[in-house]
Amino acid sequence: MQKLINRPEDFVAETIEGILAAHPEALKRVEGDIAIVRADAPVDGKVAIATGGGSGHLPVFLGYVGENLADGVAVGNVFASPSADAMLAVMRAVHAGRGVLQLYGNYGGDTMNFGLAADLAEADGIEVATILAADDVASAPKGEESRRRGIAGIFFLYKVAGARAGEGADLAEVKAVTEKAAANLRSMGVALAPCTVPVAGRPTFEVPEGQMEIGMGIHGEPGVRRGALETADEVTDDLMDALLADLQPSPGDRIEVLVNGLGATPVEELYILFRRVRHRLEDASLELRRAWVGEYATSLEMAGASISLMVVDDELARLMDAPVDSPFLVRR
Repeated sequence: MQKLINRPEDFVAETIEGILAAHPEALKRVEGDIAIVRADAPVDGKVAIATGGGSGHLPVFLGYVGENLADGVAVGNVFASPSADAMLAVMRAVHAGRGVLQLYGNYGGDTMNFGLAADLAEADGIEVATILAADDVASAPKGEESRRRGIAGIFFLYKVAGARAGEGADLAEVKAVTEKAAANLRSMGVALAPCTVPVAGRPTFEVPEGQMEIGMGIHGEPGVRRGALETADEVTDDLMDALLADLQPSPGDRIEVLVNGLGATPVEELYILFRRVRHRLEDASLELRRAWVGEYATSLEMAGASISLMVVDDELARLMDAPVDSPFLVRR
């Protein structure tokens, strides 16, 4: 295991300690080492956005706490759900009297613990609504979207929910527009090499040299096909074929595109993938509205990438354009 760490069991706590030490003007700790909120939380007059999940995916989840994004986050150990107590502590810390939207990925441990936290928060008098990111088309077929995993596309949902809350919308309005964004969002990825969870000390899965796995999940969940490594254009076509078939956009639709690196893939390669994405959009008479290329949701040092597409109308376009300010993302 070649990692710049101290004791493996301190990996998560020391990550959070480092983030807080680097950004004290923006973030503050809640509930020991397992939760972070905006330094100015709770923000008066605003619906709060609370998120969380397993560590190991920076910038998800810790990196999207800030203006017009999430207000607080609870994290668990690497690839493990945070506790219900941690999520409850976050909701209590960010609630400003207008309710809390929970926004997180569709994974069993998360739904169980966050659901319990929501029940406890409501017993405290906090109104809670929930949105599950479920954008990974490889994880369940069309018609069974409720079984799909949440992957990098959750970044778009943070942008939409955070911006609408920042406009002063009420909880029902924030939930409704985030649901609309989620319904128009699809993602799919490819893995080329595994990652190593520090406390395990060995790779989470194996991809033989010269091979790839289309549709593999961000924790090493099985994909839809394993085979010889293809060219960048061929891989992009594999992903775009699946995404467009599932999303079924209409000619002239405006598309936000995210080409996301999983942790060990050079940004140059992501731009090679994106150039093919743009060609495919043009071939389908779809309008590229904005490109987001880089590491937005990683899996430690996993090699590979994912592509996310979201169809936007005027409302979603306005919210995607809203300025954001967090330690990991600043857009003005």
